[in-house]
Amino acid sequence: MKPILITIDVEECDIPLEYGFDIPLEEQLAISREGLKHFMQIVEEAKVPVTIFCTGVFAENNADWIKSLDPMHELASHGYYHGHFDASKDLLSSKQLLEKLSDKTITGFRMARMQYVEESEILKAGYTYHSSLNPTWIPGRYDHRDKPTKPFFEKGLWNVPASVSPWLRIPLFWLAFKNFPLWIYTLLAKRTLRKQEYLNIYFHPWEFADLSKYPLPAHVKRGHNGPLRDKLRTFLKQMKGEGEFTTMAKLLKVYE
Repeated sequence: MKPILITIDVEECDIPLEYGFDIPLEEQLAISREGLKHFMQIVEEAKVPVTIFCTGVFAENNADWIKSLDPMHELASHGYYHGHFDASKDLLSSKQLLEKLSDKTITGFRMARMQYVEESEILKAGYTYHSSLNPTWIPGRYDHRDKPTKPFFEKGLWNVPASVSPWLRIPLFWLAFKNFPLWIYTLLAKRTLRKQEYLNIYFHPWEFADLSKYPLPAHVKRGHNGPLRDKLRTFLKQMKGEGEFTTMAKLLKVYE
């Protein structure tokens, strides 16, 4: 069966800061807790394992949640802080914290906002894979249209890219999921899975929370506080039978 990866970047909700709306850390964490509760309820009701990329800040403020994670899910690192990054410190410190709280070996890393991190730094911190590549063009962020669209091994690490559609490389990330009509998104996802024999989609917990008080653009806020949860439930049902829901660690065992 073709692998389907549902992943989520669990972090401080700092998206309002990008649009000039300042909120304290505790409020950022509360938004993410709320959305994460809804997201996890949906995937667990559907019996879908997910890979959870978690920041050190969120983990240290939600240690009980980390310790109580269903073993079908995979825990991975999203750096220590979401807002800033020091490769010489944060790669290792976030890994050590997550391992201490979960009592499990952490093998995966995803950089905040899918930014590039030198592979040697990731490898030095003890990871075996990273998933920070979106092989498409996002204006003002990056242009990776020349990169592979399936997992590949390079510089001692597995690289597990986010999924893009065949030919045009339409990104199938969180913004596409919330802004495309579900039938179009599902069509693209199924075509991608059939063509590339692989699907890797990522979300954020705050997308599933109530964002009504924050002056975010419509394309960022769309579907919050209910509609996006229903959309995800339906999507997971529609993808059942199209492939096998799995985690990144389990997928890479097959590749190895």
